[in-house]
Parts: sequence; C-alpha cells; structure tokens
Amino acid sequence: MEKKNIFMRIQEMESQLGHMNSELGELKQIVKELLEDNHRLSLENEQLRKVLKREVQPADHKPSTSRKQPSPIPMQGSGEDLVGEGYDNLARLYHEGFHICNVYYGHLRTEGDCLFCLSFLNK
Repeated sequence: MEKKNIFMRIQEMESQLGHMNSELGELKQIVKELLEDNHRLSLENEQLRKVLKREVQPADHKPSTSRKQPSPIPMQGSGEDLVGEGYDNLARLYHEGFHICNVYYGHLRTEGDCLFCLSFLNK
C-alpha cells in the first residue's frame, strides 16, 4: 500500500513541476515583452529629447532681424545618402539586439545572430 502512495506522490509532484514549468515559460515571455517595450520606449524617449533640444535651441538663439531661409531642394545625387542613412539605422537596430528581417522585425533577438537579418544587411 505504501508503494502505491509513493508512486502517486511522485506523479503529483511531476504534474506540479510541469505546471510550474509552463508558468515559468509564461513569465519568461512577459519579461521578454517588457524588455522590448522598455527598449522601444527608451529609444523613443531619446528621439523626443533630441527633437525637444532642437526646438528649444533655436528659440534661445533667435535673430531678430533675419528671416529663416527655406532649405534648398535636395539634388538627385543625395538619394544615395538617404539609402546609406537607412542602412545605418537598420544596422544600429540590429546591433542593439533587434530583428530587422521581415520575419521577426522589431522583436528582441534572444538567441544570437539571425541569418535572415544578416542576409538582409549583406544585400
């Protein structure tokens, strides 16, 4: 009789461990999502601070007599600069730990390098 009781307790412990394992997986996913949101919000906060700094800085140094000149229209050759800037932004995002591929774009890279992202960067 005691052997059956021990076997039942082992099965009960096994099911409890399975339940704990699934709860741990759910918590791990929640932490991953929170880290992604935190990183995204930090980047957004940094960008907003830069914009605010740019807006506040001209207000402090307003010339009273001169008017703001319209910016010149970009020439055809400057299109390559925009492509380079976009590539640099994607490379920066990738090196900060985010996917840039069309499969997992914007998700946090948790398992090292992504072949899709690397092939996209090498194009």
